[in-house]
Formats: sequence, C-alpha cells, structure tokens
Amino acid sequence: MRLENVIALTNATLLNTPYVTSFSGISYEAKNLKRGSLFIAKNSDEIELAILNGAYGIIFDAPTQITDNEIAWIKVDDVATALSRILRFHILDKNITAYECDEITLKLALQIMTDSTLHILNGDIYDTFKELWEIDENSVVLFTPRLTCKEIFIHPKSMPKMATSKINIIEQTLFETSFIYDDNYYERQLLSPFFIPYLEILLYMFKTEKINFRITSFSSINHFEAVFTNKNFEAKEFGTSDKVLIFEPSFELIESQMEFLQTQANWAKLIYIIPAVKKKNMQNLQNIYTYNTQLDIIDILRDVDFHFALIAEQNKSLLEKSFFVKKQRQLTLDF
Repeated sequence: MRLENVIALTNATLLNTPYVTSFSGISYEAKNLKRGSLFIAKNSDEIELAILNGAYGIIFDAPTQITDNEIAWIKVDDVATALSRILRFHILDKNITAYECDEITLKLALQIMTDSTLHILNGDIYDTFKELWEIDENSVVLFTPRLTCKEIFIHPKSMPKMATSKINIIEQTLFETSFIYDDNYYERQLLSPFFIPYLEILLYMFKTEKINFRITSFSSINHFEAVFTNKNFEAKEFGTSDKVLIFEPSFELIESQMEFLQTQANWAKLIYIIPAVKKKNMQNLQNIYTYNTQLDIIDILRDVDFHFALIAEQNKSLLEKSFFVKKQRQLTLDF
C-alpha cells in the first residue's frame, strides 16, 4: 500500500519527510511484524519494538517522539478508526456479501457454522482486521453493529424478514426444544423456543447463500439464560426445580421475553425485575419490581413468591457475587 493512499484514507498528518513511499503489509502486533510493514500503534509502548523489527511506518494517535526520520510517522485522530478505513479500502474489490444481524443471531451462527466461506465477526476492529485482511473473494460475512463498524462494508444486507423454510417444533419446554428442519430431527436441544424465530431466519440465510452448517447441541448464548435454584437460591441441575431465575443482559429483549413467558407459562407465578430507571417504559404491566443495586434484586427474590423471575440487565454471575453467597448462607440458617 502506498504512503500517499494511507494518508488520504485515514485523513492523517505526515509529521516528517520519510524515505519510504510504500508498505508491504500492515500489522498491529509489533512482535509479529514483518520488515517493510506499516505498524498500527494500538499500544504506543510497542512502537520501538516495531521499529526494531523493521516497520517502515507508524500510525499513532497518542503523543509520540519521532526516533527514526527514515520511516513514516503518521498522526491520526484515532488508530482504530484509521484501521477500519484501511480495511474497508483493502476488501473493496473482493465481492464480499456482508449481512447485518442482531447479537442473538450472531451467537447462534457461531455454534452451527462449518463453512470456511462464512466469516462471523465477534470482536473489536483488531479482531475484525485479523479475520478479514486475508479473506477470500466472494465470501460471506455476518456481523452485528454493536461489535463491528458497519462502515467497513459497502452496502451491507439486512437479514431476511421471514423464512420460507420453517422449523417444525415437535416438543418444547420454556428452555428446551425438539424440532425438525429440512427433514432432520434435532432432539431436546438446549435452546428455548424463544430463539427459534432467530434460528429459522439464520438457517434460511444459510440456505440462500449455500452455506454449510451442522447442528449438534447448543450451549448458552447468555441471553434468556435460565438457572434453576432451590429456596435458598443455590443453583441446581437443569430442570430439577420449580424456581427459576432467568437472566437477560439486554433490556431491548425484555418486553418480547415477557410476552413469551406470559404466553408459554400463563400457569406460573411470573415476576419481572428491571432497573428502576427503566420503569417509566412499563407503567401498565403487572408483577414488575425495580432495583437500583444488585442487593435490591436479592431482597426482591427473597420477599416475593414466584416460579420464574426474569431479571433485566444482569447475568448469572450475580449468583457468584460474595454478597449473594453470604445471603444464601443466611437463608440456609434461617430455614
């Protein structure tokens, strides 16, 4: 890549007049840098090592002393943004089909994809760079804007709105599903029926793009995550208790999960525990309890009778917090 192109792409300032005019590669890892490469200074402490390893240029955004006038010193506002612009230019002619999706779809795809032509982006710009820099032409990319800057791609596609190939649910509980898809039977998958519409759309996209996949068994994707507990809120084996804590870190999913529970478990005592600052959006709903701190959640669980408690903007690591363990011991002594 030519120096003048790097300057133009990254809207950078060249701070010296170097001898070099082009770079043979790009790296943000000084220890693995090859001679002639442009070094992206994710960590400014690695600049000297990059120079020792043969860097022909340095892109940086923090105050840095110029130590070698023969190489290019390129000042940008933000190195991550600069890297994303370089990456966008680099993959421009590779005829990539990029699909924008939600985080649930992305996590499901990670568990079933087997095709090397599909690239699932599940990290920051540096992970994305590593995944895409050597990408083959005509590949398919799946990403979520929450993790990956969509500006890297030219005209990214949205996932299909609906699937013509349907998943036929044979048997289900709130947290487990047996289903048929394309004449294949998948028995007792640890996947809530809540996620089936997401999986259905994903599989339809795979079929459209001729992407291979394999469903063996699903593991937790950290959404709508059920923990079966006893009366002291100690975790028990899956399905062995009628008191269940359901953790959902994304508040955007809470209302749809509430509707799912009200439809699928209308026999049960349901409670919903949400941050106090979000209560104004749910004024007309019943069985909602609010919290300001995690200690408030413990008090609600202790004082309110329920079968299922949907807890918003939390994950099951709450059960491992020292104050929660202490409360469990107190409850055990009380009983």
